[in-house]
Amino acid sequence: MHYLIVTMGVHEMAACCDYLAERVTSDDTVTVVGLAPGEEAHATRDAREALNVAAVRLPAVGDVQTTLLTDVDDPASSLLEAVATADANELLLSPNDERSAGLATTGSVVQRLLGRSPIPIVVVPRTDL
Repeated sequence: MHYLIVTMGVHEMAACCDYLAERVTSDDTVTVVGLAPGEEAHATRDAREALNVAAVRLPAVGDVQTTLLTDVDDPASSLLEAVATADANELLLSPNDERSAGLATTGSVVQRLLGRSPIPIVVVPRTDL
C-alpha cells in the first residue's frame, strides 16, 4: 500500500502517523508532502519540521519519502498534482486550523479535493486540541 500524507505542521503529521501506526508494515510506502503556502518563513519551517516527524513516527514503514512544496498559491491544485505523480492508494490529511479541527466541517482545500481526487481521502482528526 502506498499512502500519501499532506501536512502543514507537526500536529497534523502526528495525527496522520497515529492513524497509520496500526495499519502500516515494512511492505508499505509513505510519501509525505509538506505544504507551505505563501512566502511566510514560519510556514516553511513548520512544514519542514513535519517532514522530519514522519520518519521518526513511522519506523515500521519500509520507505518514507518526503517533499517540501513552498510558495504554493493554490494548495488544492498542488495536492492534485502530487496525487497524480505519487501513484498512491490513499491520501491522508488532517485539519491545520484549530477552528475546524473537531468540527463536522471540512476546509476549503479538502472540499475541493473530495470531488476531484482519483484516490480515497482520509481526513484524520487531530487529538491535540
